Amino acid sequence: MKIGFLGMSGIRAKDEKLLELGLTLPGFVDRSKVVASLPSLGVLYLAACTPRHHELCYFEAPSAASVPAEVYGCDVVAISSLSAQISEAYQVADTLRVRGVTVVMGGLHVSTMPNEAASHADHVVVGEGELVWPKILEAIENGEKGAIWNASKFGAVDVSLLPVPRYDLLLGREYNRFTVQTSRGCPWRCDFCASSVMLRQKYRKRPVETVIRDIKQLIRLFGEPYLEFADDNTFVDKRWGKELCRELAPLGLKWFTETDISVSEDEELLGLMREAGCRQVLIGLESPTQGALSGIELRANFKARAFDSYRSSIERIQSHGITVNGCFILGLDSHTPRIFEDVLSFANEAGLYEVQITVLTPFPGTPLYNRLLSEGRLIDPYDWDSCTLFDVNFTPRGMSADELRNGLYWLSENLYAASAIKSRRRKFFKGLKDRKGRFGLSDEVWRAA
Repeated sequence: MKIGFLGMSGIRAKDEKLLELGLTLPGFVDRSKVVASLPSLGVLYLAACTPRHHELCYFEAPSAASVPAEVYGCDVVAISSLSAQISEAYQVADTLRVRGVTVVMGGLHVSTMPNEAASHADHVVVGEGELVWPKILEAIENGEKGAIWNASKFGAVDVSLLPVPRYDLLLGREYNRFTVQTSRGCPWRCDFCASSVMLRQKYRKRPVETVIRDIKQLIRLFGEPYLEFADDNTFVDKRWGKELCRELAPLGLKWFTETDISVSEDEELLGLMREAGCRQVLIGLESPTQGALSGIELRANFKARAFDSYRSSIERIQSHGITVNGCFILGLDSHTPRIFEDVLSFANEAGLYEVQITVLTPFPGTPLYNRLLSEGRLIDPYDWDSCTLFDVNFTPRGMSADELRNGLYWLSENLYAASAIKSRRRKFFKGLKDRKGRFGLSDEVWRAA
């Protein structure tokens, strides 16, 4: 069979005002380009688990209208989409089925709304797909009717046995980053986090040798790829993280990842990260006020306990030449309209190299969604198109929805003003100049500072 793998992803706010801001604000534009240009790692893993006698094709589309015509010439198409674009993914699926193409859908949204997805797809995967995918293909070849496949019935995916993703299917495309997975899940389990809650699997680390194996395949195919580790929290296990960095260092690559603030506690790890090519870590700070952090984690209160060291931790990480992209969520229950000024002040005073702001988003299947639904605070419980991380689809506790929306406009304009960005980055570079060594940064970068 000819099998197509279609990834539909990207950041697109519904709010027209935010779209206008996104045309001029570097903070929005740069980050959206980075995310939009990442290949869909999930379907590349499925491709690697596909029996060899099938013909494989990889596609990407930011919208239903941009789906390549070649997709409709496949016998089977596997579609993965986030909640924000699931409506368009359903449109594509419906069109494919009308044309006689068998459709398989999976991903985070579908895993929590399988019955909804089943009205648009022949086969629906709930959970991680690597073990169940070959069984689905076998069923299709045997002419069996569609079904909802619960991946948990096939056992947990052993991440140590994952094959190399089919990166070769990306040849001929341009990306500014390539995704590699070193772990799955996160032990903190925040109530708003879709990825760590929906798949309901424990935190699992891959063996370092298999991670390096995957990276070497990318090097063979693309030369010197810039890597993004597609993890929720890469350096939870510091000892494992050091082992990874020691093996990465000889490869001479640059990379970005997500982790938590505790990475700042280990100077040896920070040094190894820098030597291994780490250029930036994205850290979910969530709020510049401690009270808002209490209770957002299902298993611990780590972020609330770590709050007092936020500023010193950021300084320590950036002193190693690793920039911090600090992420804040607006609209937490204790937030009032003052939160927007608080975020701006914190970001500027802490000298964050980059800042990412999002709106609290009730993704389906999360404890947050269920809580807001029970409290009658969801504006439209089925408005998946608003699950963009920027659009407001709930009534905050400490302000109105309009106050949250207008505060986001104000903060965006001030936080991402060219002068504000330049000031924060100057602080970062000055901090490095005041210390010994340049950490390998080019003279051009220093002059720009």
